[in-house]
Amino acid sequence: MKFSFHGAARSVTGSRHLMEGPGFRLLFDCGLFQGRRGESFHHNRHLGFDPKAVDAVLLSHAHIDHSGALPVLPQQGFSGKVYATRATVDLAGLMLEDSARIQASDCRYVNRQENRRGRACLRPFYTSKDVRAILRRFQGERYGEPIRIAPRLTATFHDAGHILGSAAIRVKYTARGNTTTVLFSGDLGRANQPIVRDPEPPPACDVLIIESTYGDRLHEAYGEEIKQKAASLVAHAKLHRSKIIVPAFAVGRTQDLVMRLKELVKEGRIDPLPIYIDSPLASQATEIFRRHPDCYDDETLKTFALGDDPFASRYVHFVSSPEESKQLNSMKGPCVIISSSGMCEGGRVVHHLKHAIEDEANIIVIVGFQAEHTLGRKLVEGWDVVPIFGVPTPRRAQVVTFNSLSAHADRNDLLAYVRAITPEPSVIFVVHGEEKQAMSLAAAIRAEHPRIDVRIPHRGSSHDV
Repeated sequence: MKFSFHGAARSVTGSRHLMEGPGFRLLFDCGLFQGRRGESFHHNRHLGFDPKAVDAVLLSHAHIDHSGALPVLPQQGFSGKVYATRATVDLAGLMLEDSARIQASDCRYVNRQENRRGRACLRPFYTSKDVRAILRRFQGERYGEPIRIAPRLTATFHDAGHILGSAAIRVKYTARGNTTTVLFSGDLGRANQPIVRDPEPPPACDVLIIESTYGDRLHEAYGEEIKQKAASLVAHAKLHRSKIIVPAFAVGRTQDLVMRLKELVKEGRIDPLPIYIDSPLASQATEIFRRHPDCYDDETLKTFALGDDPFASRYVHFVSSPEESKQLNSMKGPCVIISSSGMCEGGRVVHHLKHAIEDEANIIVIVGFQAEHTLGRKLVEGWDVVPIFGVPTPRRAQVVTFNSLSAHADRNDLLAYVRAITPEPSVIFVVHGEEKQAMSLAAAIRAEHPRIDVRIPHRGSSHDV
């Protein structure tokens, strides 16, 4: 069996992993690469493999770094199916349509600037027509039910506890009386997150492909100290009539943040203040969350059973139109604006940052991992001048990180996941982590499991197992 890695290899973006065996080629995820503009245009147009030769795609979840390049596949001859959980199918449809709109909008905006400088125009990676073409190939499946992909080949989705519908995917291949099992972790979640269930224990496997986003660090616990930190930021915004800008994925992080802010109000730690969810996608995604109680944890199910909608409140406002979004830029605080994209690489949040970043009274709150070379990463690293739409812009706003709100497993969670696989796999590929994080996790796995062959693939590398 052969594995090749064409994204999210020693990086955290553009997840694309190809598995080949006798008579089949399976692709785990097909994510959009995010980072430097030139690299992004290259990696999102040249996927690294021949889509015509791929029989099927197994999609772990709907986040754009895992699903966002799927519409490129039919452009290049892919004619197979895309298998995912039912919640992921619903969410991915929204997210891919939104991605096409954002690309078109951002290209128009940048091209207006570039034309003034006499530079060539940019074009989107795909359009809504391409999105519709790939969505026709989606097939929704239930957790725990084996899917026949091809003769002697099945796949099963297991709840990964990362976002609604997220899954670890186990593939089973049987030939000549021998069976080989491969487990792709996708993005693993954490215990005790709002809304979604805890990650399911891993099934047995011969080969494990595991993420390593936080492979070298531990998350701080979401407890009293974090709640006090959040309350102090809100108090600052009220005192200075300023804005709290939160770049967040429209799916998962946004719904989680709304629930946590409502909890702080309910506990009396903060007074209600306007919370603007500035993303048509977030509004639509929240409706999908309401339609999939099969993915909820017990606490969220109980909340709905009592007649309380955890995503709604009189001070939570969903912003849809571009005109309403633009009005937020001239509005005085205090307020919280939650807007995508989570890594600040497109979408409405970039416009909010452009208007808010030079005011020292404003606060930018980072709640998720920021890939190398993204605007979000530059903010976390404390750059004094950052590029916004290609224009160097002074940063005077305060930047605050909340890693305790991450939806990703940390180092201990990942090691516990490997530990729970019995008997232990013979080979582990460590992916979806920058080199430092991937190498740290791999070293820790080798120390605990010296008999396992642990590999850290490079983009474009191939491995026989």
